[in-house]
Amino acid sequence: MFKGFTRFLQRPGERLKTLFGAQQPSGHSTPTLRVIPRDQHDVSRRLFSESALKVLYRLHNADHEAYLVGGCVRDSLLGKVPKDFDIATDATPEEIRTLFRNSRIIGRRFRIVHVRFGREVIEVTTFRGRPGDDQDTAHSQQSDDGLLLRDNVWGTIEEDALRRDFTVNALYYNIADFSIHDWADGVNDLEARTLRLIGDPEVRYREDPVRMLRAVRFAAKLDFDIEPSTETPILELAPLLLQIPPARLFEEVLKLFLSGQALRTFELLREYGLFAMLLPEAEEAIAERTWAKPLIEQALINTDRRIQEERPVTPAFLYGAMLWPGMRLRAERLESDGMPPIPAQQTASQQSISRQLQHTSIPKRFSMPMREIWDLQQRLPKRHGKRAFQTLEHTRFRAAYDFLLLRESAGEIDPGLGAWWTAFQEGDDHEQARLIAKTSGSPAGTSDRPKRRRRRRRRTPSSEQGNDGRQE
Repeated sequence: MFKGFTRFLQRPGERLKTLFGAQQPSGHSTPTLRVIPRDQHDVSRRLFSESALKVLYRLHNADHEAYLVGGCVRDSLLGKVPKDFDIATDATPEEIRTLFRNSRIIGRRFRIVHVRFGREVIEVTTFRGRPGDDQDTAHSQQSDDGLLLRDNVWGTIEEDALRRDFTVNALYYNIADFSIHDWADGVNDLEARTLRLIGDPEVRYREDPVRMLRAVRFAAKLDFDIEPSTETPILELAPLLLQIPPARLFEEVLKLFLSGQALRTFELLREYGLFAMLLPEAEEAIAERTWAKPLIEQALINTDRRIQEERPVTPAFLYGAMLWPGMRLRAERLESDGMPPIPAQQTASQQSISRQLQHTSIPKRFSMPMREIWDLQQRLPKRHGKRAFQTLEHTRFRAAYDFLLLRESAGEIDPGLGAWWTAFQEGDDHEQARLIAKTSGSPAGTSDRPKRRRRRRRRTPSSEQGNDGRQE
């Protein structure tokens, strides 16, 4: 671990000020490069992925500029252990592909290269330049609203730095001499714990509305304040997210809520009017049902806890919790129109998911388990005979049981059923028989198997029989 790590963790702001000295406020239109030599920062290569270092050195040895950039440099300076490693280089995607047989070029809007080492993927991007009116639409294209439809104009490292979103992400670690290149006074904003967009915020949000989500995600994850000029346009420009393809927004939602700060992220999304753009039915249900917001909040608290404990989290459960209140509103309306409860919920589930798919896609590997968790909510109250054992053996039982406890804690349903299922799971055969008997009202110890009905012999109609009762 690099020197001063413990002190850095305790007071990162003062440590950064000591390392780099006081600077002028950032935000001027033409930021100047500041090179921070190796002996003036505590970022060590030992913090970086071996795979990322392999990519850096191979590019460097092939006479290309190569830098670690963005979050991994930012987090290292904040005393956090970096997890994702992005590389910026002057090599084109084709040149990168030639150097790495274990790579592939992806994307049309932004062409990047993924270099794969087993399960680890290192993302490599070519320095991007300033798009201009004279560029071929195959390389750069914008909509009438300013949305960047394609951005594959290559440029210099300075142009690339100024094209990045936030000042704290325009920090480059140079593998050639281990220095850090600060192009936008990002170190100053790190010390101030401030999130600031590079350039005019309204223009940058129109270029890519997802930057509004990134602002919220970083503010929650890093516990930073959003600089006022960066913050001001968000509420007004939030509807621009409706221009973004649902598949891309699905990935962004996962980043938002699986960063370990899901609850704080949820609060900021609602504050800036962004949550309604991502999950409109959930936002509407919060206004109509008092239990909807507590249910979603508790699901997010549980998600944060599982991530901190390094336990798995499934998007199926997370989406299920956020979409459940809206789906139940639909089901209740259908039931009030005379539809039975089970068909009403099935219809409401389909309708809710169909509407959500217009905003964020949900792959079937997540939507199908989500619906199973929902369906089991109708089976959990039915515990007579063998039904309790059949429900217990269902592959989604544990998730459905957790979901039931969530509903009880939020006040949607009265407590009691969750405690019964807790006791049933933990009890031995005799205890399980007692619980089932108590539920069904039959004496304890009686068999839970349904009684066999005796087959009745079919009587022959009298018209087909003789006087003595025999068939003629």
